[in-house]
Amino acid sequence: MSALNLNSPYFAIRKLTKHFPIRKGFLKRKEGYVNAVDNISLEIEKGKTMGLVGESGCGKTTTAKMILHLEKPSSGEIIIEGNDTVDIKGEQLRKFRRNVQLIFQDPFSSLNPHRTIKQIIAEPFIIHEILKKRSDINDRLTQLLELVNLSPDCLKKYPHELSGGQRQRVGIARALALNPKILICDEPVSALDVSIRSQIINLLLDLQKRLNLTYLFISHDLSLVEHMSDQVAVMYLGKIVELLSAENFFDERLHPYTDALLSAVPMAKPGLKKNRIILSGDVPSPINPPSGCRFRTRCPIVEPICAENEPPFKKITTNHFVACHLRG
Repeated sequence: MSALNLNSPYFAIRKLTKHFPIRKGFLKRKEGYVNAVDNISLEIEKGKTMGLVGESGCGKTTTAKMILHLEKPSSGEIIIEGNDTVDIKGEQLRKFRRNVQLIFQDPFSSLNPHRTIKQIIAEPFIIHEILKKRSDINDRLTQLLELVNLSPDCLKKYPHELSGGQRQRVGIARALALNPKILICDEPVSALDVSIRSQIINLLLDLQKRLNLTYLFISHDLSLVEHMSDQVAVMYLGKIVELLSAENFFDERLHPYTDALLSAVPMAKPGLKKNRIILSGDVPSPINPPSGCRFRTRCPIVEPICAENEPPFKKITTNHFVACHLRG
């Protein structure tokens, strides 16, 4: 599968695959694989956002874990500034972790309840031995709190003393502590109240402009992804089935799976009606995915060719790709 052909992509994953072995019996012999992520490619320009959407279990979080070196890819490349980082170790890996950080989904469980906010945010400095003088650490902590719009009084508090929005701001401050270049945002506002979500989203957009950050933004909320992203990748059962610019996401999508996802998005205009697409059946098991097109068992426009051959990832326009025999 190919993706956007940028001249010099700042961040890219190419033919990235993750198959988890299934072991059974006393000798734990391999009896198959879970095809969590299967040969996906994406490219993101510096300072831009790639949105990644799809149902639970489609491989979004596994993709994020591979990028963060929390899971070892079965094959493929993870390229930053022209360098493949899949096999890096030692000091190279430490430097990588300074440049690529994660914003967690749940701001409460991701913060150590036994440490103060000051200890939590300052921990990266200690681990990576970046700042050693107490005065330098205090100055940096003040800068970070200002970036995420938190009062210095928060430093003395524990996570349970803060609101959900404040805890997520602490998580963002911790992610920014080492001046990263890339942030992986895995459902960063799904655990927050609706009234707080817009504040965190606006904060992330502001930080991106001020610090020239590059985002991979993972979410189930398609309207949010469209608002946050420059490009959107739609994932189904370990595969990217459509890739297009965010500004054309609602109006020019082609894949029937993208149609089904968008049909469930509430419309902002009162009285405006649209046809809800209800997909039949359940998502197939990644242990034994369907032949040909993986979406064919639930697709409302399926044809015999869909079972025979895997659809190629076709280029529709410069910024639009789709994997479907019947569309494009």
